[in-house]
Amino acid sequence: MNDARIWRPLTTAIAGERTCHVAPTHLHDSIAESARNAIAAMPAGAFAVAGFSLGGYVAQEVCRQAGGRVAGLGLLDTGARADAEEVKEARERMIQAVDGAEGAGTSAFGQVAQGFAARLVHASRMQDRELLQLLFDMASTGGSKGFVRQQRAAMNRVDTRDLLPRIRVPAVVVCGREDQITPFGLSQEMASLLPDTELVAVAEAGHMSILEQPAAVVAALLRWLRRVDAASARQAQRPASI
Repeated sequence: MNDARIWRPLTTAIAGERTCHVAPTHLHDSIAESARNAIAAMPAGAFAVAGFSLGGYVAQEVCRQAGGRVAGLGLLDTGARADAEEVKEARERMIQAVDGAEGAGTSAFGQVAQGFAARLVHASRMQDRELLQLLFDMASTGGSKGFVRQQRAAMNRVDTRDLLPRIRVPAVVVCGREDQITPFGLSQEMASLLPDTELVAVAEAGHMSILEQPAAVVAALLRWLRRVDAASARQAQRPASI
């Protein structure tokens, strides 16, 4: 239930220094299709890819489909495991709730979306009207149909734990310490599988870590990008194989 505004803390920090493309995740009910479209939007050559939550599943699939072009991987508040059956059932219940709200109009869907807030942010941010309004606005922009497509895509995604050890580029794994949606243990698991990674636990943050604690998350992402730059420079200096 997010749009490009989820990345505003980072895009603001790197404005004028890097080209940044934010790929939508609400247009397809398939992680693989979202990844194909994200790759197609990239200019020729290597690129770094980062994904938040559902976007993290897409970012990992980008590595599967275009691994030779990926120079770095950033994963924020996400996981590598496929959904367990009870999680799929919970997603179905959310889909039913949203479908039921759709007939009552956009405002009804907004009320359903607002009901998720307690699980999305740290308890200390539940009175942050600006943050909660942003979450509501982003959810409304994606709409109920976009939300359903996202849930279907997440439900049918593949397990990527076999893929992560083969991603030998600089990586960063970031997670809110109190994330209820994708708990920190999932980030620890991903970090243990990635060959070259920094694991960052964000204090006093839930699932929306990049919006709840933007300074800490952006600092971690900037460190990651510097590592990507350094690795790419080393690669460029290597002689061509014969």
